[in-house]
Amino acid sequence: MEQTTREPVRSGAQFGRPVARPARRGVCVLADVELSEADLLACCASRRWVAAVSGHGDLDALRAASKRVLDALEWPDVEEALAAHPRIGERARGEGREAGWSRGEQSGMDGAALELRDALAEGNRAYEERFGHVFLICASGRSGPEMLADLRERLGNDVETERDVVRRELAAIVDLRLARLARENGG
Repeated sequence: MEQTTREPVRSGAQFGRPVARPARRGVCVLADVELSEADLLACCASRRWVAAVSGHGDLDALRAASKRVLDALEWPDVEEALAAHPRIGERARGEGREAGWSRGEQSGMDGAALELRDALAEGNRAYEERFGHVFLICASGRSGPEMLADLRERLGNDVETERDVVRRELAAIVDLRLARLARENGG
């Protein structure tokens, strides 16, 4: 996949103001800030999502489009996004933006007792056997015991119910990351 480089943020750039120039394919332009495909993939690793949300001229429009697109994605596209997420309780590998965000989002696991880590590892295995993908939860601001309780509760869901929950959790994560991306780029 070709990576598009991001131009430097111009002084005075503010998110939320319409921009006169159109976005290039695969790039989203918010005010004077161009977000590359890599920037958007750090928010959601579904290539179809990136293609569908590219071109919005303000953060509110981008966030609204993101929600609509995530609701409408085919399940294989959701699975593509899920593949970029580490298991709850495991540290994201790598030095990229997405890995750094993931480590911060899972900070509720920092210092967790071995018993909790073992219970989450066991729960992750059971979840993956049942549903065929990583357990996804918007971990920001959540404690390890809260996430474990949610994991155990969600193991009782049927496949369709769980897919709906996963879409909501993914949408929450993506929305937080879009807002974070805006802040990091001068918004």
